[in-house]
Amino acid sequence: MAISTTVSNTENVSRHGFYTFPPPPANLADYYSQLMKYMKLDQKGAILAEYVWIDGCNGVRSKTKTLSGPVKSYKELPEWNFDGSSCGQAPSDNSDVYLRPVATFPDPLRGGDNILVMCECWDHDGTPNKFNSRHDCARQMAAHADQKPWFGLEQEYTLLGPDGWPYGWPKGGFPAPQGPYYCGVGTTKVYCRDIVEAHYKACMYAGIKISGVNAEVMPAQWEFQVGPCEGIELGDHLWMARFLLHRISEEFGVQITFSPKPIPGDWNGAGLHTNVSTADMRKDGGMKAIEAAMKKLEKRHVEHIAVYGEGNAERMTGLHETASLDKFSWAVADRGASIRIPRQCAADGKGYFEDRRPASNACPYQITGIMMET
Repeated sequence: MAISTTVSNTENVSRHGFYTFPPPPANLADYYSQLMKYMKLDQKGAILAEYVWIDGCNGVRSKTKTLSGPVKSYKELPEWNFDGSSCGQAPSDNSDVYLRPVATFPDPLRGGDNILVMCECWDHDGTPNKFNSRHDCARQMAAHADQKPWFGLEQEYTLLGPDGWPYGWPKGGFPAPQGPYYCGVGTTKVYCRDIVEAHYKACMYAGIKISGVNAEVMPAQWEFQVGPCEGIELGDHLWMARFLLHRISEEFGVQITFSPKPIPGDWNGAGLHTNVSTADMRKDGGMKAIEAAMKKLEKRHVEHIAVYGEGNAERMTGLHETASLDKFSWAVADRGASIRIPRQCAADGKGYFEDRRPASNACPYQITGIMMET
């Protein structure tokens, strides 16, 4: 566990400036000494497997299973089940939903041989639970495996205090206008960098293909990037990165929101910009494949928007580096277009494109799945 150095103007703040519930004792060294006394106890050869799944509200849930020893593959792990009626995934009179492991990651929270387990949700009759977007995504990836699709997603998010207000903002008020915060450095320009750094290192330990982080345009808003990943791997890695972000923020007493427009008015929203490249796009002359993709995407604009996140209309207004929700557009180096072609790719005549439409709360399985379908 770590203590944040971020300054807050709210109550119930530790001497280091962060919420703590309950507040630790005055002597923090004693507090952590007490905790670590238990965390370091020998597990007698057993390991802890944290089963993680996506619930009916597009959030993450988890619970822990004890295993007799280390495992080398998710295929060695048993199925498990949970109460789907308490997660918005099943009625109370038929509530059992089954967890099928599909990927494992080293656990940065517990260390050792302990693992995180990404799971799909299945119903008792052997069919995918209706909130299991991964199953359909995996089918799309298998059908187009010859194209070796690469994805890189840019996950924006906002850090909030327990009162629901962005961290570092004056209580009930607003900071100075946007301008100095994007990729900012220094006090009053960035907030919660300690959480961001902790999350970055935890993802690296877990083997998640996190490729970078940066402070975003709105203060208390950050972004991390995952990828490039091929096929279904992107969704697994991004969802586990979201899980770790929530868990780490929990230790600091901070809330994470993936709301696409957390603060109304003249403040940037939050997106999940999606970078896409296929084998044909990466070849010499691949710009022709990119342009052909633009025509297909334009025809299915409405279908894509339908799975690109809730509340996206509040974000995609044509302002704050967004396109209009009801109009498809694409251009080179234009962050106000639906699709941006990076200038370097246009110059090289090959590469990838960036779909700027997905909201920050969109499901990466749904985004990448419909992308391959289109």
